[in-house]
Amino acid sequence: MEQIQTPFGGILELYPSSGEHAEETVLICPGGGYSFLAPREAAPIAEAFEEAGYHAAVLKYCLDKEPLGTNPVRELAWSARWLRTNPAWEGKACRLWAAGFSAGGHLAASLGVLWNEESVFTPEEREKIRPDGLILGYPVISMDTYGHERSTRRLTGGDPKLVELFSLEKRDLKETPPVFLWNTREDEKVSSLNSLLFARKLFLDGVDCEYHMFHRGLHGMSLATANVESEEENLHPDAHVAHWLSLCLEWMNEVKEVRTN
Repeated sequence: MEQIQTPFGGILELYPSSGEHAEETVLICPGGGYSFLAPREAAPIAEAFEEAGYHAAVLKYCLDKEPLGTNPVRELAWSARWLRTNPAWEGKACRLWAAGFSAGGHLAASLGVLWNEESVFTPEEREKIRPDGLILGYPVISMDTYGHERSTRRLTGGDPKLVELFSLEKRDLKETPPVFLWNTREDEKVSSLNSLLFARKLFLDGVDCEYHMFHRGLHGMSLATANVESEEENLHPDAHVAHWLSLCLEWMNEVKEVRTN
């Protein structure tokens, strides 16, 4: 696993695969309330996609600024451009999927929603940053009533303009790429309404979205397998929730088929 230092202070970890999806990369954003980076949503996710034949990359985005503002989404955009244009990764990100969990789901979704936002990116920066698809696990979406208080505070500092910018369920989503979205009804930290409101707006704006709400499971399930369980956080393997990955892989293939035909 190779590490690349980003100009924003974070680290991009690379997981090349020898699998069948040689021209595709999944770019992963771990969660942590924009306060820390959850290990269970980083390397284990990358290794799962690598095993499925995809190249993977994990962005350990910088969390030093207070508030963070647009720095995380600009760092993710830089990472997307690097994967698509750097000779060291040549040909491996012809198709780029942005994936994220919890606050990392908000970050991945922000790139998918705001990639063409002139107040955030210069014309040069907007080139080659739109993901081909989004993979979002129990994401923070709202900075408003149903949001996650710590994520909102760390990202926006209460600035009304940033709250408006990053309340993704209220944005125009017509240029957002296809979305795979899942969460659990029992999530005790990030309200299910984050996913529900996002799925509703995606539907209204005509964006391809596959949405799964599992009836059981606490926040932070990640792969829901034994290698990411935590006794301390009462997170245990759940074979039913773990189906999200196989569903996602099927969806990725279907999205590609639709784009090809």
